Amino acid sequence: MASHSESIIREPLITGKNITYAQITNDVLRPVENMPGKAWWIGFSVASLGACLWVFAVSYTFWYGIGSWGLNKTVGWAWDITGFVWWVGIGHAGTLISAILLLFRQNWRNSINRSAEAMTIFAVICAATYIVAHMGRPWMAVYSLPLPNQYGSLWVNFNSPLIWDVFAISTYFSVSLVFWYTGLLPDLATIRDRATGLRRKIYSVLSFGWTGSVKTWQRFETVCLILAGISTPLVLSVHTIVSMDFATSLEPGWHTTIFPPYFVAGAIFSGFAMVQTLLLITRKVLGLENYITMFHIEAMNKIILLTGSIVGVAYLTEFFIAYYSGGEYEQYTFLNRFIGPYWWAGCMMYGCNVLMTQLMWFKKIRTNIPISWVLSIVVNIGMWFERFVIIVVSLHRDYLTSSWAMFYPTRIDLSVFIGSIGVFFTLFLLFIRVLPSIAMAEVKLILKSSSEQSKKKLIDEGHLDKEHVDFYTESLTKFDSVDMADYEKI
Repeated sequence: MASHSESIIREPLITGKNITYAQITNDVLRPVENMPGKAWWIGFSVASLGACLWVFAVSYTFWYGIGSWGLNKTVGWAWDITGFVWWVGIGHAGTLISAILLLFRQNWRNSINRSAEAMTIFAVICAATYIVAHMGRPWMAVYSLPLPNQYGSLWVNFNSPLIWDVFAISTYFSVSLVFWYTGLLPDLATIRDRATGLRRKIYSVLSFGWTGSVKTWQRFETVCLILAGISTPLVLSVHTIVSMDFATSLEPGWHTTIFPPYFVAGAIFSGFAMVQTLLLITRKVLGLENYITMFHIEAMNKIILLTGSIVGVAYLTEFFIAYYSGGEYEQYTFLNRFIGPYWWAGCMMYGCNVLMTQLMWFKKIRTNIPISWVLSIVVNIGMWFERFVIIVVSLHRDYLTSSWAMFYPTRIDLSVFIGSIGVFFTLFLLFIRVLPSIAMAEVKLILKSSSEQSKKKLIDEGHLDKEHVDFYTESLTKFDSVDMADYEKI
């Protein structure tokens, strides 16, 4: 008992009986080493069609210009910046799960961090495509960086928050990519050792000559902690800088100091919702219920509830500040969200992000897989409408009534957005096909301390408090992969 570092009353992070290191390897690598099933092919076909739609829509935009979008003189930002901020927000959960939870030694991250990190990479790629498309001349994107060029000392405007975006997001993407790939190295070496022929050569190159020696593991853990320390401030800084695109302007509804913390909370909110959306399907299709358990699902739902409540408080604070400021333009901007022509977007924003999220106060809903999946989609719909309301609804009625204008998305607007979702899911489906979706090495670390079979062994020894044992066995009824008959025998 003295060597057991985890309380018995905590729910196990690995369920199922007779789980071994070899079984973990086989379960995680089954989608990588075997031919994909029908479900994967159906999802990949649909996602690929969306990706093809994106290629067409973006090519059309490059050829005819952004006049093919529904922008006008009043609403110069619309679905493009809405989609950009939405995708950047979705990418926040991956780094938070990987970095901050690693620094706080939260072992429940081990089963979900790999997919969340991959989601971050793909979401940032989708966000960047919006910015490049909106430039009008995408071949000039290189000049957003302070690089030597044929025009001499041509420097970007460092006073512009849009340039801050370039530095923040490129740094975030680079660090996240290195962090994700570093964590893959032990698992890539495992695939290499099990593969033959060309696959063995490919994974041998990708694994960077990983040997699994003690010194290698020490350096691996040190690098992971350093990258986690670097990534932690990035989680807060990236969406803070994105919010400054709006907060540094004089536009009513934007010029407010609450935007940085409000945007960060909203980003984590939408990011965890997307992780939930992906993993609830992945665990079922790939048969990973023993590793992505009800504990993981409920923990993510609790974070969604917390960040959703913070977002709700931010909404109330915005209204109070607008009222207390006495500025008639500021007051009308927020009143227009309810009584203006875009009232339906405001209702979707508050309904999805605040009202629906509060259902997660109830444990039966937090531990219900179908309802959790639906609510995760509702949250991302609501967060998209939040960005739409902040951008379009704040812009479409200016100081002069003569300049008021409505924004109506064109088919190209719709195609770019739907296509970006197709690109995202295409990349994610390819990821789970060629790389392990769960960090095998990290899951194996907790097998002897946090698995169901290790806790069952402690109960079987008979020297635990009956109160703790009863609490633990009662909590197991929530798990969809636990056979209570095994505990009745004990």
